[in-house]
Amino acid sequence: MPAVNFKVRWPDGQESIGYSPSTVIYEHLHSGTPYALEDFMQRLENALNAASERVKEVKGFYCSSAMDTLASLKYHARRYEEGGGNVRVIDMQTAHAGHVSGGWSSF
Repeated sequence: MPAVNFKVRWPDGQESIGYSPSTVIYEHLHSGTPYALEDFMQRLENALNAASERVKEVKGFYCSSAMDTLASLKYHARRYEEGGGNVRVIDMQTAHAGHVSGGWSSF
């Protein structure tokens, strides 16, 4: 099952990375697209839950990495709840997914 690494830019310019164990995330988020914070978080949750379900269908268990990504990005998003703003997906990569490239900042 191909995985996807993705990078987002928060309203203040900070960047975070995430991991999806399935390409189903492409059905929910699109590189280069800005999303209102609430919309982004809802799409992200739907995408990672769907990805984890796909892992369960194939391997018989949910993907803890997808849930870790969701928890980390939810925690990070709390910084912006009052001010709102847009979150932009700035990169999505299937090649070498699961490996974090050196230039990306962490959660």
